[in-house]
Amino acid sequence: MNSETVSCYYRLCKPGILRMVMITAAFGYIIAGGGVDHWGKFLIAIFCIGMASGGAAVLNNFLERDIDGLMGRTRNRELPQKKVDAERALIFGVLLTMLSCGLLIMTDMLLAAFLVLLTSFLYVLVYTPLKRKTWLNTSIGAIPGGLPISCGCAAATGSFGIEAWLLFAIMYCWQHPHFYAIAWMYRDEYEQAGFKMLSVVDKNGDRLFIQVILYSLLLLAISVVPVAFGMVGRLYLVGAVVLGVYFTLVGIKFVVHHTQRDARNLLKASIIYLPALFAVGFIDVLV
Repeated sequence: MNSETVSCYYRLCKPGILRMVMITAAFGYIIAGGGVDHWGKFLIAIFCIGMASGGAAVLNNFLERDIDGLMGRTRNRELPQKKVDAERALIFGVLLTMLSCGLLIMTDMLLAAFLVLLTSFLYVLVYTPLKRKTWLNTSIGAIPGGLPISCGCAAATGSFGIEAWLLFAIMYCWQHPHFYAIAWMYRDEYEQAGFKMLSVVDKNGDRLFIQVILYSLLLLAISVVPVAFGMVGRLYLVGAVVLGVYFTLVGIKFVVHHTQRDARNLLKASIIYLPALFAVGFIDVLV
């Protein structure tokens, strides 16, 4: 197998999403565990959660390979371009998912293994087909999108406690403005491909704009709740408020003007918000 083939399989794992999943899982592990007391366990947990994310991404690519060929933003992916055989991609995705669960089980992280499998199931077999059936796919897809951070919590503590619920809620709320910005930017392509995104079924965007503001405000409120439970301290509180206000203001500007530029700015803000929030949380807990 040459380097180009390896690169193709790696790109099937959606590296950008994979990196974000591993960062969120690491954040969940450290916050729930109050730090890292066993680096071997920590590294295995994050590696396995990332592996499962990659497997789910490959399976998503497999199921949507024909539709991906219809949209400008996805037509150059490996499967539409036939750079990777579809059956081999299917086997690769299943193997990654099963290996990640098996390794978590072998290292006594049973709840994390269950959550990883549940995440993959919801993402591949529930969210992916729902994109062609109902605009609610974004809210439903936010469930598997939010679970990796809870997988990190479960790996650290062996339970699904208040930390896992609160961090899941943060991720769940964050995904709505993030994906609605993408849906608005590419609404014509989504419609052409037959996806029932909210930006497609609600062409004037009224409901989409309401949800952007609603979830931005919910995110601001929920992001500070971990402080009340002693999970993080004042540094995180200040960071969460500043970042939350910034994110909300960018969302309001998008709702007022709803241009492509404003949608792109909201997308950029969402990408800045999450790593910045995690960075403040890491520093607060570890320093």
